[in-house]
Amino acid sequence: MSNIAIVGSISMDLVMQTNRIPQEGETVVGDSFSMVPGGKGANQAVAIGRLSNKSDQITMLGAVGKDSFGPLLQANLTANHVCTQHVGTLPAPSGVAQITLYQSDNRIIYYPGANGLVDPNQWRDEWQVITAAELVVLQNEIPHHANLQIAHFCQKHQIPVLYNPAPARETDLEMLDLVTYFTPNQHECQELFPDKNLSEALLTYPEKLIVTLGSKGLTYASKNQVQHIPAIKAQAIDTTGAGDTFNGALGYAIAQGLELTQALRFATLAAHLSVQKFGAQGGMPSLEEMKEHPAYEKAWHFE
Repeated sequence: MSNIAIVGSISMDLVMQTNRIPQEGETVVGDSFSMVPGGKGANQAVAIGRLSNKSDQITMLGAVGKDSFGPLLQANLTANHVCTQHVGTLPAPSGVAQITLYQSDNRIIYYPGANGLVDPNQWRDEWQVITAAELVVLQNEIPHHANLQIAHFCQKHQIPVLYNPAPARETDLEMLDLVTYFTPNQHECQELFPDKNLSEALLTYPEKLIVTLGSKGLTYASKNQVQHIPAIKAQAIDTTGAGDTFNGALGYAIAQGLELTQALRFATLAAHLSVQKFGAQGGMPSLEEMKEHPAYEKAWHFE
């Protein structure tokens, strides 16, 4: 049994697919449009929920707006085995991400809405959820002060934290010494450590700093050596949510007791499967789908 708490954003993704990006002042006709639940926090919660079994406790903490999106976003989490008892409804719009898909890549404009109002100073029962968790998962689409307060609490109570500093912000380094796992992508890592090359940064924070490299996989340092786990080759249909799938699967594998290298390999397979379907959450695999893939390792011992 795993008990994981995810604190983060819950948003609606408005997705437009196009074969041409408009120039300034230009209007082009899109190929398709869809409205799908998203938000980095909710995405990572769904990724974990899809992998979980009935004995696991997966809890989302965050906020939606008092609008038509709010109930839809909560219902989606529930449908993916995520407890929403501690998702608040605030007098503000729900978070929205405007996503443009172009040539199998994405461009995103994010409006936080209710996510920007998440405030642990207003919590009561939520701290009990955090205290009971084996792992807490954080990202950057809620206020930095909220993440910082949660990370301090977890450090004080010896609760492991997986922190995905995305989208990157200047204050991210304030979290580094408070969390257990720190998972930027390569561009975010360069912004955070401008005076270090990638290897130097990894060796400074062994088995904590894990840098994703997109189609090249990921890298981290272990036993004073830089390690590389390659991505599994795939014809990507939609890369939206691949990073969230990776972080969610990594968190689940760690909570299930896998050592770090095996957990990273498990998360790499989950991310590989995720890009082969449409939508941030659409491709997130179940454990059964993971087990059907030739790269699934029987040594992982998931039930």
